[in-house]
Amino acid sequence: MSDLNAVTTAEAPGPAPDRPRRANRSLAGDAWADLRTSKVFWIAAALVVIVVLMAAWPSLFTSADPRDCLLGRKDAGASGGAIFGFDFQGCDVYAKTVYGARDSVLVALCATLIAGVIGVLVGLAAGYFGGWLDAVLSRFVDIMLGIPFLLGAIVLAKRLSSNPESNGVLAVIVTLGVLGWTTAARVMRSAVISAKGQDYVAAARMLGAGPGRLMFRHVLPNAISPVIVVLTILLGINIAGEATLSYLGVGLKGDAVSWGIAIAETGPYARTAAAPLVWPSVFLAATVLAFIMLGDAIRDAFDPRLR
Repeated sequence: MSDLNAVTTAEAPGPAPDRPRRANRSLAGDAWADLRTSKVFWIAAALVVIVVLMAAWPSLFTSADPRDCLLGRKDAGASGGAIFGFDFQGCDVYAKTVYGARDSVLVALCATLIAGVIGVLVGLAAGYFGGWLDAVLSRFVDIMLGIPFLLGAIVLAKRLSSNPESNGVLAVIVTLGVLGWTTAARVMRSAVISAKGQDYVAAARMLGAGPGRLMFRHVLPNAISPVIVVLTILLGINIAGEATLSYLGVGLKGDAVSWGIAIAETGPYARTAAAPLVWPSVFLAATVLAFIMLGDAIRDAFDPRLR
C-alpha cells in the first residue's frame, strides 16, 4: 500500500513549469513580425519615407528655387548648394529634382486612390453577389485589360488636358486612376469570394445582418489586405506612368515641376551635360523600385503559403 501511494504521489501532476508562451496574434501581427526582420522592407520603407518628406517639405532638402534660372550658369558644375550642377537653362538641377518629387508623388497618390476605390467597389460587388453581376463586371474588366495602357493613357490624357491654361495635373490623375484599377478589382474579387464563405460571415447572416453590413463590416475588412499590396505596387507604377506621359508631352506641363518633364527637357543636351538627365532619372528609378520592393515585402509577409 505504501508503494502504491509512492507511485501515485510521484505521478501526480505538479505545477506546470514556467515556459515562454507565444501570444495569439492575428494575421497582421504575424505579418508585422516577419516585416521587422526583413531588410528589403526596411530599405524600401526608408526610401519611401525620404521621398514622401521630399514631396511634402522640399524646403527641408534645399533652399533654392527650381524656377530661378540664369543663362549665365548654363551647364555649370556643382557649386554651393547646387550639388548636381546646372542645366541648359541655368536652373539648379538638385532643386528641380527635389521639387519634382512633389507633383510626381501627388499625381501618383491621387491616381492610386481613385483606382483603389473603383477596384474595391467593383471587386466587392462582383465577388459578393456573383451571378449575372459578376459575369458583367468580369467582362468589363476584361475589356479594360484589352485596352493598351500606354496608348489609352496618351489618348485620354491629351483629351483631358486640351485646355492650354491647364498644367495637366488633374488630367494625368484621372487618366491613371481610370485605367489602373483592373488588377485591384480582380484581386478584390478573389479575396471576397474566399472571405464570404467563412463561418463568421454565415454567423452574421444568421443574426440578421443585411448585405450592406456583411459586405462592409465583415467581408471587406478581411479581404482588403491583398488589395493594399496591389495598390502599394501600383503607386510606384503610377509614378513611372506620370513620368512617361510628361516625357511624351501629354502629361504635366506649364509651371509644373516633375521628373518626367526634367528628363524630357534635358534629354537633347545629354552629350553636353549628362548630370541634368542622370539625376532625375536616378531619383525616378529609385522611387519606383522602392514602392515595388515595399509592396513585394508586404505581400510576402501577408501570404500564409510563404510561412
